[in-house]
Amino acid sequence: MGSINPSLLHIGSTVGAVFMALMVIFIRLKASARPVTIRKIWIPPLGMSTGFAMFVVPEVRFPWWWAVLAFLIGWFVFAYPLIRTTTFEQRDGEIYAQRSKSFAFILLGLLLVRTLLHEFINRYISVPQSGGLFFILAFGMILHWRFFMYKRYNVLVPPQTQLPEPRV
Repeated sequence: MGSINPSLLHIGSTVGAVFMALMVIFIRLKASARPVTIRKIWIPPLGMSTGFAMFVVPEVRFPWWWAVLAFLIGWFVFAYPLIRTTTFEQRDGEIYAQRSKSFAFILLGLLLVRTLLHEFINRYISVPQSGGLFFILAFGMILHWRFFMYKRYNVLVPPQTQLPEPRV
């Protein structure tokens, strides 16, 4: 079985990241026209969690502290702009994500920073390892953002069922 040229793998991962960012922008812009639900909040990180299967392959593995650091950077640094630009509004008894004019620019900015970091990190570790690190970083970012959305959503959702007052 032949090996893949690292430069082709690098180009492919960059093109894939750009494509995914554009898809996220498109999906998020369309999503603001539909009500937010708990399911819609949690499906993306649950679906993304299947990516942890990549660590079955030995070439993708790296020390645990690298993973913890990447997750924390995603959680505290990269999630912050997404959290700051995510707001909800109630219309017709349902909750909608408000469209932010800066959301697309923030995603493109995060992509640019990610690509520049990827270029720097690829000098020291393999492409599969850097892919794994950036996956963990992105997972930390998405998970924190979605926790924030869930908490904000629960503040706005009226209680579905109230227990009746006990009769005395």
